[in-house]
Amino acid sequence: MPFPVHRPRRLRATPELRNLVRETQLAPGDCIFPLFICPGEGVKREIGSMPGNYQMSIDVAAKECEQLLGLGVGGTILFGIPSAKDEDASGGYDDQGIVQQAIRAIKKTTPNLLVLTDVCNCEYTSHGHCGKIVDGDVDNDITLDWLTRSAVSHARAGADIVAPSDMMDGRVAAIRRGLDAAGFPKVPILSYAAKYASVFYGPFREAAESAPQFGDRRSYQMDPANARESMREIALDIEEGADMIMIKPAMPYLDIIRMARDRYDLPLAAYQVSGEFSMIMAAVRNGWLDHDRAILESLTSIRRAGADFILTYFAKDVARLL
Repeated sequence: MPFPVHRPRRLRATPELRNLVRETQLAPGDCIFPLFICPGEGVKREIGSMPGNYQMSIDVAAKECEQLLGLGVGGTILFGIPSAKDEDASGGYDDQGIVQQAIRAIKKTTPNLLVLTDVCNCEYTSHGHCGKIVDGDVDNDITLDWLTRSAVSHARAGADIVAPSDMMDGRVAAIRRGLDAAGFPKVPILSYAAKYASVFYGPFREAAESAPQFGDRRSYQMDPANARESMREIALDIEEGADMIMIKPAMPYLDIIRMARDRYDLPLAAYQVSGEFSMIMAAVRNGWLDHDRAILESLTSIRRAGADFILTYFAKDVARLL
């Protein structure tokens, strides 16, 4: 046979050609930047395992959000570090809680920036678990009340989207009922629908000061070995009223993202979690990976798998690179 007529390299010859035929696009607006809100004023404390990320007081976080808006980042998701914790996670649903105050401050300075809130209890409980402990385990149904109260409180403060991350059964339905009854039928729910019990959350637990004081979270977060179960979890959340769904973590679960994208047509998010970020940064600091290319390739792979948007600590880097 003569030399093949088709030469795929023709379309790879220049940056302009490659850009023209690129199948997967990544943009700053596809990225949500996590912020860790702590008490105090003028506080910007670097997180040891997550270089370039900080615990910030509300005033500093509000200024950070002005920068995010200017960079064209899609929004921010807030995690709270309360001044005190208790067994009932009361700081999570206190209208004067750390996240509620942060929402109001951010919305005052940057009303057009999307503000998402993590709806969970682990940052607020003295034991670090995601709900009420009864007989040594998290009680699912009591915890639903806490989650609902937190979501309503966040909406009241001005949150654009609430995102329950606890993995309790029935939480989406409970939160939807609570939001509607409180007069917030337009506030959407982004459900952490398939959240795995992953080792890659380690640095986040330092950042949010939320490590469990005993046991682990494998009785409520998903087994990393299971794929079909994630589709059932997602289906249940959609039936309960989720407006968007999320897979967490992202890169170790690209197959789950693709399965969800092929099966469901709701907006799909993925969370490139702290451990994914810290691994890349450790390799960069050791000279093993190129910083910019590692960021773009990792995030493009998540978009290529089917995610519509990504929660990532690289959101500001993406904005500067693109």
